[in-house]
Amino acid sequence: METYGLEKLGILNPTAVHRNLSPALLVEAALRRGEGVLSDKGALTVTTGKYTGRSPKDKFIVDTPGVHDDIAWGSVNVPITKEKFDAIKNKMVAYLQNREIFIFDGFAGADPACTKKFRIVNELASENLFIHQLLIRPTADELASYGDADFTIIAAPGFKCIPEEDGVNSEAAIMIDYEAKLVVIAGSQYAGEIKKSVFSVMNFLMPKENVLPMHCSANMDPETGDTAVFFGLSGTGKTTLSADPNRKLIGDDEHGWSEHGIFNFEGGCYAKTINLDPEGEPEIYGAIRFGALMENVILDPETRTPDFNDGSLTENTRVGYPVDFISNAAIPGVGDVPKVIIFLTADAFGVLPPISRLDENAAMYHFVTGFTSKLAGTERGVTEPQPTFSTCFGAPFMPMDPSVYAEMLGEKIAKYNTRVYLVNTGWSGGPYGVGSRMKLKFTRAMITAALNGTLEDAEFKHDAVFNVDVPQSCPDVPDEIMNPRDTWEDKAAYDESAKKLAKMFEDNFSKKYPNMPKHIVDAGPKG
Repeated sequence: METYGLEKLGILNPTAVHRNLSPALLVEAALRRGEGVLSDKGALTVTTGKYTGRSPKDKFIVDTPGVHDDIAWGSVNVPITKEKFDAIKNKMVAYLQNREIFIFDGFAGADPACTKKFRIVNELASENLFIHQLLIRPTADELASYGDADFTIIAAPGFKCIPEEDGVNSEAAIMIDYEAKLVVIAGSQYAGEIKKSVFSVMNFLMPKENVLPMHCSANMDPETGDTAVFFGLSGTGKTTLSADPNRKLIGDDEHGWSEHGIFNFEGGCYAKTINLDPEGEPEIYGAIRFGALMENVILDPETRTPDFNDGSLTENTRVGYPVDFISNAAIPGVGDVPKVIIFLTADAFGVLPPISRLDENAAMYHFVTGFTSKLAGTERGVTEPQPTFSTCFGAPFMPMDPSVYAEMLGEKIAKYNTRVYLVNTGWSGGPYGVGSRMKLKFTRAMITAALNGTLEDAEFKHDAVFNVDVPQSCPDVPDEIMNPRDTWEDKAAYDESAKKLAKMFEDNFSKKYPNMPKHIVDAGPKG
């Protein structure tokens, strides 16, 4: 039996080894093994058990001499010893003896000059289907000459850590050994852990090659080739707004920016499905078909029709699918240097302008800050919106100091004269519970005007509190919503809330980035 080099990892005596099976064969294997069921449109649907999202408190980086000085150690990048990592890895590969093993050998990075080879070793056929669709799939010739991978990821949800023995926090552990070029994922069946482990690796490797890794979506004008990137945390509309029927989608989540332009790290998309609306998000809705993997979506037991409004297992219901399931995908996922950068935020305080222009210093400030806000009522005891600040719009996946990524972005904005806008997809007319969510059609119109340059024809006024320039008009958008203060009945309440949020920005920045240059600090909000 061909083992494709599994013994090098310590995985011996497998009952069967499958390498780069087609989606059809992987779906058949998952059904045979009882891992999931088919939805009415043919998407394989699984439940992921205890872990229905990423588990940041269970993520570790192996602290070795070769990488120690490169890592920004702290509450996000938590060290684990080489001895503990090896002990857990050895237990995991022992667990995988005498089991059916699924391998995917593929690529991350659509720019051939920056491509990295990843080998994913899975216990589950359904997870192997997921990563087959999410990474860049090799041709038959590329697979035949694949050679050794640059990085290997072993994912075994059935192997549970014992915290008291293994020195970790729970039965799950996501551990990266950058020096050994190995990632181990134990105890969690949430497939996003595999995807984000690839991203964490790319975020470590790319800056060493003068490539800025970005947690963003990207699209391009099909005629001019002009590209745009969209940064935003979960729930801000990053995936939805980049899936524009009038533009080609380069990718929905992870990209690099080299001297040649931008490129997708991935070959697929991983979209939220909670409250999915076929009219509002037709591209994503249409991608849920045979070959896609849905996680924790509730199906009608008789018809197998998904209920996308049912969040009883989790609000973080997901679907993974190859990017070519989107009809207007750019294949391969490469584009020119970005003409426009969009920072997306869903401001539940209802005080940020729906769109504003940022200069180079303000762009670096908001990139480092990575703001959005949680809604009141989503967690016990939360009665008003809560700010969320995630460094570089991707703190959990950024192993290096934020200044590394921020300085690279600033240099590129200055070099290429890229326009930057802050777009609020959140609330207008008051905070969550009083105001209403910004209509998607208005946000799309503002972004379209930003991308095609017509927004620059508007009159701009400076907002002294948030330190941004606000256009006073935009095609196909009512003028009265352009200035958020005008949409509030109680102007004094708006002023109070705006200053309160600005102060939150200031406090976060001074606490997290005490050594940031003054010209960047001064570009932020003024509470």
